[in-house]
Amino acid sequence: MAVRGPLSDRDRQGSEEGSEDGSAIAEFVMVAALLLFVVLAVLQIAIALYVRNTLIASASEGARFGARADAAPGDGVARTAALISSALNPSFATDISAQRTTTPDGVRVVVVTVVAPLPLVGPIGPGDGFTVQGRAFSEEQVSAASSSSPP
Repeated sequence: MAVRGPLSDRDRQGSEEGSEDGSAIAEFVMVAALLLFVVLAVLQIAIALYVRNTLIASASEGARFGARADAAPGDGVARTAALISSALNPSFATDISAQRTTTPDGVRVVVVTVVAPLPLVGPIGPGDGFTVQGRAFSEEQVSAASSSSPP
């Protein structure tokens, strides 16, 4: 009978490799799941920012439209709803209001307010997620001031 000596480095490595069979697959699955979660979170933040910026731009454009001398604030609401519906799902354009207000400095402005859902899973989300406003200088005060001033 032959007596074997101590295990060589090559024998030790071989025995350790056998115990880690399949670990690369498990590590890949864990890392891929984590990476997928991060990518989806970044995508969701991008969608929410896109919706918010679109709502702000639409509200501002609607306020400018409603602030014209020949328009009413309700015209701004209709314009805002049309812009939101063309860029996003029409469900984002269900709660829009407009009013004429005066700032503390005495400047009359038209304020369009949009309340829309926060998109949590794609375009679906809770109802009171975003409240954005667009403001515009009312042209009525310019036309009133120019008609009352002497030539």
